[in-house]
Amino acid sequence: MQRRITTRIILGIDAGTTSVKTVAFTLDGEIVGAARAGVPVDRGPNGEAEVDMERVWEATASTVKDVVDQLTACGGEVAAIGVTGQGDGLWLVDDEGRPVRPAALWLDGRTAARLADWDADGRSAAVARTTGSPLFPGAMPILVAELAAAGAIPDPASTATGVHQLNCKDWLRYRLTGVMVTDPSESSRTYLDTRSVAYEGELFARLGHDAVRRWLPDVADPGAVAGGLTEHAAAVLGLAVGTPVAVGLVDAAAAGVGIGAVADGTGYAILGTTGFVGVNHPSRADVRMEQSIVLATGRGSQVIESLAPMTGTPNLDWVRECLGRGHQDWSEIERAAAAVPPGSGGLLYLPYGSPSGERAPFSDSAASAAWLGMSITTTSAELLRSVYEGLAYALTECLDALRLDGSLAICGGGSDSDLFCRILADVSGRRIVRQDAPEVGARGAATLAGVAAGVFDDLDAGVTGLAPTVSHFLPRPEHHALYAQTYEAFIDTRDALRPRWAPLRALRALTPVPARREEA
Repeated sequence: MQRRITTRIILGIDAGTTSVKTVAFTLDGEIVGAARAGVPVDRGPNGEAEVDMERVWEATASTVKDVVDQLTACGGEVAAIGVTGQGDGLWLVDDEGRPVRPAALWLDGRTAARLADWDADGRSAAVARTTGSPLFPGAMPILVAELAAAGAIPDPASTATGVHQLNCKDWLRYRLTGVMVTDPSESSRTYLDTRSVAYEGELFARLGHDAVRRWLPDVADPGAVAGGLTEHAAAVLGLAVGTPVAVGLVDAAAAGVGIGAVADGTGYAILGTTGFVGVNHPSRADVRMEQSIVLATGRGSQVIESLAPMTGTPNLDWVRECLGRGHQDWSEIERAAAAVPPGSGGLLYLPYGSPSGERAPFSDSAASAAWLGMSITTTSAELLRSVYEGLAYALTECLDALRLDGSLAICGGGSDSDLFCRILADVSGRRIVRQDAPEVGARGAATLAGVAAGVFDDLDAGVTGLAPTVSHFLPRPEHHALYAQTYEAFIDTRDALRPRWAPLRALRALTPVPARREEA
């Protein structure tokens, strides 16, 4: 009887804002299985953005089961599971692990008025002093205050117990293992002092959130095993009981691992639902900007200093639909945009389309999108290309602010576009290095899982073992010279319009937006 050859596999789960992906990696980084499931986001008239937590788990379970079925053909045996996911927001469960209410997401904008009050009375500054990061509408502390005032969650100033905060990946890991735990990167966006990597008691008192300390899970090493699959989860997923599940990192930090940017001084960028530019520093003392977001990595005192602009791929989805091109494949869209010369005929697009405004490299909850320089001769293709260019301008501004020079590793759904990578190289003047294989976040989660389970000796070995090949996009001098002028015009025009953003935002209240559901 012929013995069946078994291939060891690591699963990486990446739970984004509108979809969950599970990817199976061999120990040399080859993808041998993948599945995706959409998760609808419910939008409210006052900027609310929420998701059903059970739907997120169901989407996760369905993708894992799909991948497990795919592995049957190659004799794959899952050695470990890694999880990452969207950060921030408010994901509350009770003592039985049941969701208290739908999760409020990072892009929730209902707290804008309260945030202005906190900015004025010093509470925002208190959060920034502790965490190292500016407060924004979708962060946990301000969402706690907003939802408590509405009676939607328990009073954070009380002594009541029975409520637990589990960020997206922590919620999914709890469903897999029954263990409530988090990691330094995730807790950096709550009440964590990113210098001591411990929750800060004075901040709870300053915000009147005395009870919230008991809502927060313990902080563990991202490269450690959080627990093994429970009997129930194993039965649902078709995997072995006790399969180790790693603690992991929030998606932006996990992407750094997946792209191989883990050493001090290395940087990387993400273009997904939002943008992200990050650089690793030995400690928080090396952080350069007040507006940057600071994430502790769990690798000693190391932190990621990052700028996370809200200017992401939803701008592309929006323009595609508004121009009546929703039926067209993205390859067709990009051919039309690529046929337009650099500069889009003098058209500038300000990509501040998020309902919650902008948070990097400046903070303005009233930030708004706009096209400028249009005329009746402006074409549909020019409108398309200008959005790609606007995203590149916004990302380049963050690169310049963090003083990230040289080659830039990039990932995220937007980086799948050759057109965007070429434009970013031309605008920024930097060599753009993109992994040829997709799913960098899931790769980072899988790398940490391999380290946690002892498949790899350490993080460097895991990064090397799972690394795919890469593609390079070089800046073209003649295009960079042109874009230097349009980039300057972008910054100047944007800054000139900023004083009018708040009054323009106020006009939205005159025509309220109805509640709606966004599908993946």
